[in-house]
Amino acid sequence: MKGRQDIESYLLRLGTPYEAIGEEMWNLHVQEDQNLVVSLADTLVVFRLKVMEAPQANRESFFETLLKLNTTEMMHGAFGLENGAVVIVAALALENLDFNEFQSSIDDIAMSVGKLYPTLSRFRDAA
Repeated sequence: MKGRQDIESYLLRLGTPYEAIGEEMWNLHVQEDQNLVVSLADTLVVFRLKVMEAPQANRESFFETLLKLNTTEMMHGAFGLENGAVVIVAALALENLDFNEFQSSIDDIAMSVGKLYPTLSRFRDAA
């Protein structure tokens, strides 16, 4: 059964700066202003990245945009809300996880933020 040691070996192979923030939780510094948290939750590897605070104005249009982006742009994860913030969350089964799948999920999340942030930030600026 795969576990913490496997995730740590994948993190070392990635070469991305990271720090352990719990026994089964790591904070990856994927870009200078992006911190992607990877954690183990039973049989899953969970990826979570905070994108921005949810805007107070134009919320209906903003949430509609998030839902559309979930269906057209997100490969390995989805946008969600957590404590008033927009996050990207993805989960993979730990049992059969290989390095390529692990790396693809991280790359997809990081690239999605870079690609989609200009669209989402329009709502922040309008608030």
